[in-house]
Amino acid sequence: MTALTVVVALAAAAVSGVRWLRVAQREHYLPGSTSRFAWRWWSLGPNRVLALAWALGVVLSLTGRPLPALFGSLAAAVGPFGLALRGRTSKLAWTRRLRTLAAVWAALQLLLVALGLLAREPAAAAALGVGLVPVLVDAALALTAPVERRLAEPWIDKAKARLAQVRPVVVAVTGSYGKTSTKGYIATLVDGTRQVVPTPRSFNNRAGLARAVNEHLLPGTEVFVAEMGTYGPGEIAEMCEWCPPEVAVITAIGPVHLERMGTEERITEAKAEILEGARVAVLNVDNPHLARLADRTAGKVVRCSATPTPTAPTPADVTVVDGQVVAHGQHVGTVDPALPPTNVACAVAVALELGVPAEAVAARLAHLQPADHRLTTTTASTGFTIIDDTYNANPAGAALALAALERLGTEGERRVVVTPGMVELGSRQAEENTRLASAASAIATHLVIVGHTNRKALLAGAHDVDVVAVETRDQAVAWVRKHMKAGDTVLYENDLPDHFP
Repeated sequence: MTALTVVVALAAAAVSGVRWLRVAQREHYLPGSTSRFAWRWWSLGPNRVLALAWALGVVLSLTGRPLPALFGSLAAAVGPFGLALRGRTSKLAWTRRLRTLAAVWAALQLLLVALGLLAREPAAAAALGVGLVPVLVDAALALTAPVERRLAEPWIDKAKARLAQVRPVVVAVTGSYGKTSTKGYIATLVDGTRQVVPTPRSFNNRAGLARAVNEHLLPGTEVFVAEMGTYGPGEIAEMCEWCPPEVAVITAIGPVHLERMGTEERITEAKAEILEGARVAVLNVDNPHLARLADRTAGKVVRCSATPTPTAPTPADVTVVDGQVVAHGQHVGTVDPALPPTNVACAVAVALELGVPAEAVAARLAHLQPADHRLTTTTASTGFTIIDDTYNANPAGAALALAALERLGTEGERRVVVTPGMVELGSRQAEENTRLASAASAIATHLVIVGHTNRKALLAGAHDVDVVAVETRDQAVAWVRKHMKAGDTVLYENDLPDHFP
């Protein structure tokens, strides 16, 4: 019976491992992330019962009876309810890196069983290992991290050589939010005057940036616009060592990734690494953190704002107010007022710094488009309006999205907000999601809450609005299609992948 229990436990661990390896992959292979998500899932509703069954199975098996360990292993393998094996929106991809991680995790799993054999408690150890799969995956992530860094070095060296060969002007863009949109605006404004290549999609970490250089930076490229993201201090500084920017942009500082970095001051310092060595710093001074950073930054600083200059504490160099673009005291042109004004201002500042004539900037302002899934608007086949703001939700962006819903919605018709809320806001997450629901309630007729991650906080903020709670985004979309008609408007605000509860 003991041997059977160990075999079943190992099989259960393999099933569980598929789930948690997927979470590790979706969380960018960050050590600690798998255990953090495991805690969220196992503390949710009926999953607590499964977790208790697993724990009791391990404890009772220490009395010399292997059967409880068998049932405990099965309980841990069945759950957590809601976390799919391969996933619907974030499928597991068996890349080389994931295979390496899986091999190291499997070795740790077997090591735990071996230790149980030495302690004469193999059944208990095997059952314990099933519940500890997320912890062992995190341990494997920590063990493989130095290896992965070393494996990436040749690609970094190749990218460095390519940059030295092509010699483009590097424009680096970072920020808590707005960096992808600003990157796209810069490329659009510069294109036609100089050969420009932006990093694709969100290739904004060390490996992604190297890949973008190696695959997209062709001879003749004059301007390379590099988006740079970070989960902690030192990451941007390291990218800037081999991809040094001449012009550095910080779009905003906010609570995004507050869960990882602790304070907005630490986020500011991590983002400010992009300014080291840059000839020009382009900063959104409407953000108080960046306004203070502008005052203490050596070298040339171009201040950007969506605030009318006469009322600003420190006059900005480039402003976009009600669609009117003014740079260094001169009216440049007009832009769609629905576009994020400070992002446009930063892009205009960069284009002018790169020598693009003001008249060329003015002509290309009409070509600026929202980034995909960032306040893009379409019409459903049945006639209702869809506002898609499903990428990278944050408090400031959510406020803009709700303003768009109010502007585009028809009086007397349904205005629906579909959202799972905002994540990675640390200690402020509940507060910010309560505010989001409260603000949505003042505009919307219906609030559709997706999933459980922020359900409690969103329910706390909802008032005078019809609330619908669903488990998945697919269910939310089905509800919208069933109830919406011509004249109605729906805002999809954020879309969490399905490894979130």
